[in-house]
Order: sequence, then C-alpha cells, then structure tokens
Amino acid sequence: MPLPRSRYLSVLGREFHVAEWGDVAAPALVMWHGLARTGRDFDTLAAHFSTRYRVICPDTLGRGLSGWSRAPKRDYTLAAYMKHADGILGELGIERMDWIGTSMGGALGMLLAAGPLKGRIGRLVMNDIGPSLNPFAVERIRTYVTQIPHFPNMTAFEDFLRLVYKPYGFQTDEEWRRMAETSARRRGDGRITVHYDPAVMRVFAASAGDYEIWAEYERVECPTLVLRGAESDLLLPEVAEEMTRRGPRARLVTVPGCGHAPALNVPEQIAVLEEFLA
Repeated sequence: MPLPRSRYLSVLGREFHVAEWGDVAAPALVMWHGLARTGRDFDTLAAHFSTRYRVICPDTLGRGLSGWSRAPKRDYTLAAYMKHADGILGELGIERMDWIGTSMGGALGMLLAAGPLKGRIGRLVMNDIGPSLNPFAVERIRTYVTQIPHFPNMTAFEDFLRLVYKPYGFQTDEEWRRMAETSARRRGDGRITVHYDPAVMRVFAASAGDYEIWAEYERVECPTLVLRGAESDLLLPEVAEEMTRRGPRARLVTVPGCGHAPALNVPEQIAVLEEFLA
C-alpha cells in the first residue's frame, strides 16, 4: 500500500499535520477522524480513493502530529475546529471538496456544510454520528477518554487498542499494528501513551452538549450519506431514521457487524462510499 505525503501547515498561529494522497490536481476528498483518533485511521480508504482524488486527512489540533493548544477551552471545540478546517483548506488551495467524517469528523463536516463551507462541500458522509447523541454512550466515551492510559511497551498498547476499538471492525493484524504505531507517543519515562493532548478530552467531557445540533443539520443542503454501525450505541436507530426525514433527507446505510464506528476499510463498506461519491 502506498504511503501518504506528510505536510505541516501554519493556520491561525498553530501547526497542523496533514496526510495527503493522490494527485494535487485531482478533485479533493477530505477525510476527518473521530474525537480521540488521527488522520492515519483512513490509510486504507485514502489509498483506495487516491487513484482519482486528492485525499486530505488532517490531524485535528491536539491529536497525532498536529500541535497542542495553550488555550484548550477555546481551541478544543467544534467552533474552533471549523475555523481550523477552513484555514487548512485555504492553505491547500482547495475550494470545493467531498467530505467523509467519522464521529466528530462527521459532526464537523455537517457544521461546515451548513455554514462556512455551504455550497463548497459537494457530498457529505457522516460515519456513525448524528445531530443528537445517546447520553449513555457519551458517558461511556467520557469514561475512557478522560483516563489517559500508559503502557510498558507497544505490545501492551496494541492489546489495549484492540479491546477499546473492537467495534471498529478491523480485519487484519496489519491494520491493528498500523493503528497502534500511528496512535502512540512515548512519555518522558519511556512508557507508551496515546497520541493526543489530555486536555482535549477534559474539554469534551465538559462540552458534549455542543453536539446537539439539529438546527444546523436542517440547514445542510448537499447530498448526505449516514452510515450507522448496527451495534452502535452513539447514533441511535431512531435518530438515524429521523435524519432521513429532516434537513438533507440523508440516505441511511446500516453496517452489519460494527459498533461505533465502522472503520471504512473493507470492500463492502468502501463499495457503499464508491456508489455515493460517484
């Protein structure tokens, strides 16, 4: 599988890392990751679409190889991420794009399609996220993301990821190993921990209500696809069904054998995206 090109951009005085695939002259396809993840989660999907798209996979501020904020309460919010995304696209010279967003990345795409990027996002994919979240799932997420784990070695760290992210539905040892290697950072004492600023999760725990955004969803006009893991506890079936009747009247596809959130890395899931983006 080809490897992405790494780029580092200065936006609003902060450094952002972007993994970029494909021909820079091709139509743009943005893939934005979830709350505690990085843009490298999309490696399999990005490599697939790189034959005809310029694929952009940023690391959100405070994650992966992007910088950390000195003002977390201001910078680690959906409102700030919208400004960062707009700035990144401006630095890359991208005017129009399609958007695939997993969890938080889907909420971000929805807000942008309803506001600053209205008319510029051609097609929107929201992967296991909606305008309203199951509060019980939010509590589950709060529990694991606000407790920053550390491990003696990479093997133990990978075992942890396999347990926590089992609902993703990764199929191969290679994918789990890549997830571990792109999710780890080494602490000063040599132990392995997660590749995000702990303050990101403290801010999320205090501001999960920011994800109640039905009014913004109603303003989305571009064709929209909602993917829901059949076993997801974050996007409830009734919310997903309501999304097919309101706003852009999204197309809904339920992904069997997955919880929160489908990894978009197997032929059946990729085929759904192929059809929608075509």
